[in-house]
Amino acid sequence: MHQQALNVLGQPLQSCSLQPLTGFYRDGCCNTGPDDRGRHIVCIEATAGFLEFSRQRGNDLSTPRPEYSFPGVKPGERWCLCAERFVEALLAGHAPQVVLTSTHEDVLDRLSLETLVAYALDRP
Repeated sequence: MHQQALNVLGQPLQSCSLQPLTGFYRDGCCNTGPDDRGRHIVCIEATAGFLEFSRQRGNDLSTPRPEYSFPGVKPGERWCLCAERFVEALLAGHAPQVVLTSTHEDVLDRLSLETLVAYALDRP
């Protein structure tokens, strides 16, 4: 299903976070597949500002949800974010930084590599 997934640099997709465990498949990677309707493919490093922006938009990533084994995301932690949420944050001036080596190449259908590089923690 996710074998040979590539990142936006055309290299093998690297892990985004094991603490907290992220990814649509909760495998630590921003892998995607046909059942991932939200396209959780952008590896971000959360900031307090971004987390508050996301909460205000109806996607509270910072509150723990033990019933879903979700510890909540804290500033400084990495998380596989939905592509559209990243675009929304970008347009609103709240885009978090991204990890290119851990961001799935499918996001290039929605965002340019140049835009991602501008927000990259790991510039090529």
